[in-house]
Amino acid sequence: MQGDVEIKPGVHTYVAQWPICALAWSLRRDKNHRLAVGSYIEDLMNKVELVHFNPETLNYSSDPNLVLDHPYAPTNIMFFPSEDDANPDIIATSGDYLRLWEIQDDRIELKSLLSGNKVRDNSAITSFDWAEFDTRRVAASSVDATCTIWDIEREALDTQLVAHDKEVYDISWGGFNVFASVSGDGSVRVFDLRDKERSTIIFENPVQYCPLLRLEWNKGDPRFIATVGMDSNKVVIMDIRQPTTPVMELNKHKGSVNAISWSPHMGRQLCSGGDDSRALIWDVVGTVLQPKNNGGDDVRPDLCYESAAEINQVRWSPAQMDWIALAFMNKLQLLKV
Repeated sequence: MQGDVEIKPGVHTYVAQWPICALAWSLRRDKNHRLAVGSYIEDLMNKVELVHFNPETLNYSSDPNLVLDHPYAPTNIMFFPSEDDANPDIIATSGDYLRLWEIQDDRIELKSLLSGNKVRDNSAITSFDWAEFDTRRVAASSVDATCTIWDIEREALDTQLVAHDKEVYDISWGGFNVFASVSGDGSVRVFDLRDKERSTIIFENPVQYCPLLRLEWNKGDPRFIATVGMDSNKVVIMDIRQPTTPVMELNKHKGSVNAISWSPHMGRQLCSGGDDSRALIWDVVGTVLQPKNNGGDDVRPDLCYESAAEINQVRWSPAQMDWIALAFMNKLQLLKV
């Protein structure tokens, strides 16, 4: 599109043995170029594989012993959210259950299997977020309209809320005791665990009966939340100080947006990936601060990367600000931006 700045950075590709549906970066100082990639296979034989990227040789390495079996395709993957290598080396995955796995040098062992549904044996977990400011807490969203807070030290359910009128598709911490979620009911709701009887609707999809599928609270600048609706080419940016009215809509994708990821630390930028086979990088905070910001109609991405197929995942490295991971088909690509 006219006006885009196309980037052709060093692009480093890893080819998996199966289509990739989920990925995550490790935060550990000794493993901060390690990633996990999860498969999308339409049977009960899915996998999550650990892959290490060497930024000096630009090569990938993997160990067949560091692959775990995962019945359903993982809906999300996260490593223990701390850079301190004295912490346990744990990875969490979601699907039919929330699973915690302990990573050893030569194997990965299932540590715990957590189900938040008190009625049925399980209810599909659509996503989760692990609180970096309180690593005991994992918040999970579910198709049964609930959000569940887990205390993983006790391996016990801490809190469960009926959060929405329909399935909850994504969840993200915004601060201590505070998280947001999106749902098939088309709303973004913010919850404070100090007042569990209430929630605040800060955005409703103007497209009637259209679910919101993706949500990410900006950890570097918690004023801002990004969300994406089903079959939408727009990323909606909200400022929690001005609820109900988006401060910006990023609308330069030519197909549905499938994934969003804020840059770490200062949180100025957002990366989005979509069905148009492009990853776009936006200077969100810089644009918001412009005195004549007009809501995003003329906002153009700072950078554009074109892939060979529809992009289904993007993840900004939480430890290395200039690396972004994206996934399409059976390929993991790392971009140095």
